[in-house]
Amino acid sequence: MAEYILPDRKTILVTGGAGFIGSHVAGELLKRGDKVIVVDEMNDYYDVKLKRANLECLLGEYGDNVKVFRGDICVVDFITDIFERERPTHICHLAARAGVRPSISDPYIYIHSNIEGTTRLLDLARQYNCKNFVYASSSSVYGNSDKENLSEEDSVDKPVSPYAATKKACELMAYTFHHLYGLNTTGLRFFTVYGPRGRPDMAPFKFIDRIYNGDAIQQYGDGLSSRDYTYISDIVDGVIRAIDRPLGYQIFNLGNGKPVYLKDFISLVETNVKRKAAIEFLPPQLGDVDRTCADISKANKLLGYEPRVSFEEGIRHTVEWYKCACEEGLFDKEEEEDVFPQAVVA
Repeated sequence: MAEYILPDRKTILVTGGAGFIGSHVAGELLKRGDKVIVVDEMNDYYDVKLKRANLECLLGEYGDNVKVFRGDICVVDFITDIFERERPTHICHLAARAGVRPSISDPYIYIHSNIEGTTRLLDLARQYNCKNFVYASSSSVYGNSDKENLSEEDSVDKPVSPYAATKKACELMAYTFHHLYGLNTTGLRFFTVYGPRGRPDMAPFKFIDRIYNGDAIQQYGDGLSSRDYTYISDIVDGVIRAIDRPLGYQIFNLGNGKPVYLKDFISLVETNVKRKAAIEFLPPQLGDVDRTCADISKANKLLGYEPRVSFEEGIRHTVEWYKCACEEGLFDKEEEEDVFPQAVVA
């Protein structure tokens, strides 16, 4: 990890802190000495066991400097009480209802979690004079752009899924709170984040898991769609750089800038897993975009953001983690008692 500016100890509220990106960000903040307040509703969008494992890592190593609250950020009394008791100086808002395809089936929960949740936090950040509000947006806001590289200056008025539309709405609301109250807000458009402890609903995890276990994978389209895959440590670096730099109202792309074709992605996983994939060929999915590639020049200039992990190296690290996690039984399907209600304050 790079060195960061503003070494003063912060109290940072990390929403979605039990999730993939959130737990990695929280761990790095704790490592450098910040106090971290994790809020996560621990919903079952994917296996809660994985989220509990993330929290165990944080509490086991940094128990004195981290507090975990379980609940919905849209519940007024719950989230207001946390602000009142903990007085966060900075907000890192990573909680969201994720997934393009599920948002088409049920857009209402995305409006609740993403738009209402973000608005509630922005208003509390204003009331409690937080120094900076950093939040997760998404490359999905660009829709099916025909541009070679996607820039923050591009029009994002034509989202192709309710998920993308909610992320665009959050950016608009952040601007409004900056305009009205002078709140520093920075939106980060993530480009397909992957790595150890990654979300099991995303292609990097799914492909590794299914090819490793000899199960068929689903390939939507002809394999020539491409994504800008970004390794988790690079994303964490960008998030923390944004937290440390209140810059008024800003939007940044956080990607790798080097898109990978789907067919090459599958081939690379096969090489690292050392097993041939069984592929089920399917037509393109409604709501998916054909290509993503981030122009990261703005983040480089204003944040010093510079991704360092190649896709080849990142997949190798992810496969290594996956094999170790299998040996430790992390993906075993038997039911577990949910121990965290006794370990958290809610």
